[in-house]
Formats: sequence, C-alpha cells, structure tokens
Amino acid sequence: MRNTAREAALNIIFAQQFNTDDILSLKKKIFKQFALSEEDMLFSADLVATVEEHYDELITSIENACHHYRADRINPMDKSILLIAMAEISYFEEIPPVVSVSEAAGLARKYSTDTSADFVNGVLAGVR
Repeated sequence: MRNTAREAALNIIFAQQFNTDDILSLKKKIFKQFALSEEDMLFSADLVATVEEHYDELITSIENACHHYRADRINPMDKSILLIAMAEISYFEEIPPVVSVSEAAGLARKYSTDTSADFVNGVLAGVR
C-alpha cells in the first residue's frame, strides 16, 4: 500500500540528512525491510528521486510556508515528512493534495513528536 511506500521513502530521506554514503545499498535494505510490492517500490523510489532532484526548490517552498523559518531549524523528521508531502503536492498530480497532507500528518503522528502532526498540517495548509 502507498502508505507503507511513503514510510520507506521517509526512512530513506531521513537517513540522507545524516549520511550520504552508499545510498543505493540503504535504499535496497529499506525496501526489503518494508517488504514492498513491486508497484510500491516503484512509487517509493520515484518519491525519493523527486525529493532528491527538487530538494532545493522543495526546501525553499517549506521555508516560505513556514514564513521564512529556516529549514535547518526544523526537526529533521518533520523536515523529511514535509519534503515528501511537498514533492507529492508539487509533482504527483494524480495524488490529491488533501491525501498528501493527511498522509504527512499520519507519518508525523507515528514517527515524530506530539506536536509534529499539527506543525506539519499547519505548514502544508499554506501551500494547498
């Protein structure tokens, strides 16, 4: 399911903030760990590639939505979640933005702090 594919992508994008060595091996391990179907693996890989390709633009969009709050001050997990959601909203036209926002809030509830879901939802509310 796509929510599992998003979780795999989140793990990869989060890890890339701290370590850029042997990313290909990391991706393979995470895809195996999440036991993704072929379709979900392709979606997750496409999501990660989109974030990598448009990283600077996505970070600028996040900072603008945070009213020029610098991205390096955002919790790394929240930043990873926002990158995924912003990539979906900007580049995956087949996914309604409301779905991307809902999925991002769910990831924040599962993987981040008690206030992260509200923070992520608030940031993304400004870009819909």
